[in-house]
Amino acid sequence: MNDVRNLIDPNGRPVTRADLAADLRGLGLRPGDVVLVHSSLRSIGWVAGGTFAVLQALQDVLTDAGTLVVPTHTSGLTDPAGWAAPAVPEHWWPVIRGEMPAFDRRRTPSEHMGLIAETLRTWPGVHRSNHPHVSFAAWGAQAERVTAGHQLAWSLGENSPLARVYELGGRTLLLGTTNCTSLHLAEARAGTSPVTRQGAPVNRDGRREWVTFEDWDYDDEAFEAILADFCRAYDVQPGSVGSARTLLIDQVSLVDFAEEALRRAG
Repeated sequence: MNDVRNLIDPNGRPVTRADLAADLRGLGLRPGDVVLVHSSLRSIGWVAGGTFAVLQALQDVLTDAGTLVVPTHTSGLTDPAGWAAPAVPEHWWPVIRGEMPAFDRRRTPSEHMGLIAETLRTWPGVHRSNHPHVSFAAWGAQAERVTAGHQLAWSLGENSPLARVYELGGRTLLLGTTNCTSLHLAEARAGTSPVTRQGAPVNRDGRREWVTFEDWDYDDEAFEAILADFCRAYDVQPGSVGSARTLLIDQVSLVDFAEEALRRAG
């Protein structure tokens, strides 16, 4: 309750679905766009209708011809050997690997992706990619294409929703946040990160299995600086959606720029 009260400005007014749609159009979001959204609901301010209003505003602007994509990652399904926040005792690892429920793209909730992404995950007609760690959910004309064929290994590379957004000439919307998963596609293409072995519980032929697979040891430490450099180089200016500082970025240009930057650094 205190968090909600802190968003109320007695001298202002609630943010509405129409306000949000107008702000998104002012940023340059268009009907038919394919857009990958990272979001912070709190940063927008007090929204009449909350997450539903935000999603409806995005859909109003994109129309049925557009496609809305969000990350619905599930870090709690990773190998417990790599957990650090918090770590668990080593003698727990076999129990967790043996008993953790398998990822179910219809029912497994996302973790740490925000209320807007988690709400879209449950939206009628939404597709979700079948990856136990880094799934994405999508609504709209290209939703099935974006989410199909998400490869278990090399999870954010060429056989991932990130690459599908790239090939569709998509955009990235950073709504009140600088978290930007698209940069992991650049990281995968640059090939500068070390290789690791991951594990996850999955369903195969109706049976739960713990499987292991190779992946990059993804690291976003340099991403904030790369994003800032890109915005300077391409003169990308932030706008506002409600009270949220927001960036709308061409994903292809961003990924290409970041790949080159990572290769130089790496």
